[in-house]
Amino acid sequence: MNIEISGLTRRFGRAQAVAGVDLEAGPGVFGLLGPNGAGKTSLLRMMATVIPPSSGRLRLLGRDPGSQGQRREIRRGLGYLPQTLGYYPGFTVVEFVEYFALLKEVPPARVPAAVASAVERVGLGDRAKAKLRNLSGGMLRRAGIAQAIVNEPRLLLLDEPTAGLDPEQRVTFRTLLRDLGEQATVVVSTHLVEDVGAACGRVALMEKGRIAFDGTPAELISRGVGHGTGDAPLERGYSAVLQQVRS
Repeated sequence: MNIEISGLTRRFGRAQAVAGVDLEAGPGVFGLLGPNGAGKTSLLRMMATVIPPSSGRLRLLGRDPGSQGQRREIRRGLGYLPQTLGYYPGFTVVEFVEYFALLKEVPPARVPAAVASAVERVGLGDRAKAKLRNLSGGMLRRAGIAQAIVNEPRLLLLDEPTAGLDPEQRVTFRTLLRDLGEQATVVVSTHLVEDVGAACGRVALMEKGRIAFDGTPAELISRGVGHGTGDAPLERGYSAVLQQVRS
């Protein structure tokens, strides 16, 4: 398993953002759904080794992120796209992705090919030399995805990756996710239920810092039969689970 989580919690002062999560995941595309404030981003940030857990057990790629040496090994095999990714506006797309490749200790001889491949995979090959300041929001998001995959990660964590993408780009992105999930564990945190249905083999729904549902998209759909609200079957399942948790 590339992700092993048991009893994981995270507190910020008196507020508990993650309240005892148990989760395991191997290769494949894993969707993380939930309303704002459910704890998705805090959970993803712990998996990205950005923040430590308050308590519980977390192992990533078979290693303990609490150990400095093992945390460095994890980061070599990790790709992460946060909700808000900082960048230097004067960098070109290639310079931006190259910068992250070097941070992730991609061997220098491999960097040019790795950068070119990542940029092409997100559909920015024709804008490779464009300054980031001149890109649209959707293009910036794609550049962010490129930096996340430049090291061919075994564990890829994406927080709202389709924000700013148009419908055609989202379809292309789902294809990329399925391709990446053949070898890597891909965790996609999103509020867009249709993205989960189209790309994910498994989905977890978080509410109040806990996992309220963990199963296949088909199983989530079955939870909404005759219940919930929403135009699509998956949305009805999502609504039904939330209603049950909140009642």
